[in-house]
Amino acid sequence: MAAATQFYGTGRRKTSVARVWLRPGPGRILVNRRPFEDYFPRETLRMIIAQPLQLTNTVGQFDATINVGGGGPTGQAGAVRHGIARALLEFDVNLRPTLKRAGLLTRDPRMRERKKYGQPGARSKFQYSKR
Repeated sequence: MAAATQFYGTGRRKTSVARVWLRPGPGRILVNRRPFEDYFPRETLRMIIAQPLQLTNTVGQFDATINVGGGGPTGQAGAVRHGIARALLEFDVNLRPTLKRAGLLTRDPRMRERKKYGQPGARSKFQYSKR
């Protein structure tokens, strides 16, 4: 176990970037200086964020301070999950197999496809008119 008082992890998903600091504490999670229940009102997003802590049985051990920006709520929740997993790895390297097996250390490579010229979107075409 490391002697540091706080552990840092950067998480990314789509266009969201999360900076996560874990400190020993009762388990308060602040996202952009707000309680994470307020910042992420959807229960599914809160489950996504808590996943690395539940897998490693560290739910009440850390206070998390998180700065997240870019993208939408789902991307931000994924970025926070990635950041928490990386910070936990800094706390204890022995958690790596557990987090790796759950796929929490892999950065999700899926990105939005770019819009093409001469089209209204990435895949859709303008309506074809024969006459």
